[in-house]
Amino acid sequence: MEMDLPLIWSVLIATAVMLYVLLDGMDLGVGILTGLARSDEERNLMTASIEPVWDGNETWLILGGGGLFAAFPLAYAILMPAFYLPVLLMLAALIFRGVAFEFRHKAVRKPTRLFWNGAFFGGSLAAALAQGLILGGFIQGVEVEGRSFAGGAFDWLSPFTILVAISVAIGYSLLGACWLVLKTQGEEQKRARRFALYALAGVALCFAAVSLATLSIDPRVTERWGFSMDHINPAKLLPLAPIPLAGMALVILAARDLLWDVNAPDWRPYVYSAGIFLTGYLGLAVSLFPTIVPFEVDIWQAAARDNALGLMLVGAGIMLPVILIYTGYVYSLFWGKVQPGDGYHD
Repeated sequence: MEMDLPLIWSVLIATAVMLYVLLDGMDLGVGILTGLARSDEERNLMTASIEPVWDGNETWLILGGGGLFAAFPLAYAILMPAFYLPVLLMLAALIFRGVAFEFRHKAVRKPTRLFWNGAFFGGSLAAALAQGLILGGFIQGVEVEGRSFAGGAFDWLSPFTILVAISVAIGYSLLGACWLVLKTQGEEQKRARRFALYALAGVALCFAAVSLATLSIDPRVTERWGFSMDHINPAKLLPLAPIPLAGMALVILAARDLLWDVNAPDWRPYVYSAGIFLTGYLGLAVSLFPTIVPFEVDIWQAAARDNALGLMLVGAGIMLPVILIYTGYVYSLFWGKVQPGDGYHD
C-alpha cells in the first residue's frame, strides 16, 4: 500500500504547530501576565517558571515553518509574501523578547530595569498579536493567480484578523495563567487563578465570536459544517457537533476547577485550557482541510515530489522522537513549584 506522503507531512506540520501553540503560547502568556505583576519579586517568580523551557518551546515553530518550506514549497511561496509584515513583526518581537529576558536580570538602575521588563511584556504581547494576525489572514484566505500571491501588502489586516489576534493573545494569557497555577503556590497562585478566570471568560467569548465569524468567511466553510442561513444538514452537522460541544464542556470544567474546586490537581486547569485550544484547532481543520492555501491550493497540489518527501520523512522519523523525549525530560526535570529566589543567577 502506497503511503500518502503529502497527507502524512500535513499531519506532522499541523502537530508541530499545535505543540508550538500549547508550549510557546504558554510562555508567551506568562510574558504577557508579567505586565500585571505587582512587584519585581512576583515578576521574577513568573519568569522563573518558564526559564528552563521557554527557548526550547520555539523549536516547534522552526519545525513548522521549516517543514512547510521543505514539504510544501508552493504553499510557502504563496503564503510568505502574503504575510511578510506580520511574520517580520513576530520574529522581531520574539528576538526582542529573548534579549529582554536576559537583560532584565542584568539591569541595576530602576529605569533600565523598567525598560527591559516592559520590553519582555511588549515582545510577548506583540508576538502573540502577530501570530493572531497571521492566523486570521490565513483563515480568510489569500488572493492567488496561477502559482503566485496576487494580493496587497496589507490584505492580512481586517476586522476579522484583528479579532483573531486579540483572541490569540487572550488564549495565550489563559495558558500562561494556568501554567502559573501549576508552578506557583500561596498568594501568587491565588492571583494566577484570578488571571486564569478572567482569561477564560475572554476565551469563551472569543471562541464563539471567531467560530461564527469563520463561518461567514466563505460559503464552503458553512457547507462543510452542514448549515447556512436558510438550511441545516443534520447528516453533516451532527458528526462534527462534538468538537464545539467538547470546547464548551472544557470551558465549564476549567471554570469549575478555578472557581470552586480549589482542591483539584494544579495541573488540571492547564490540561483543560490546552483541550480548549485543541478543539478550536480541530474545528479549524474541519473548516479548511485539505486546502493549505485557503481556498486555492490543497496539500497535494502544493507538495514537493514524493521522493523528496520520503527522504525527509526518514529524517523526521529519527529527529522528532529525540525532540519529544528531550522536551518531556526537561519538563519532568523542572516539574516542581518555583520558589522565591529561583530563576536566573549570574
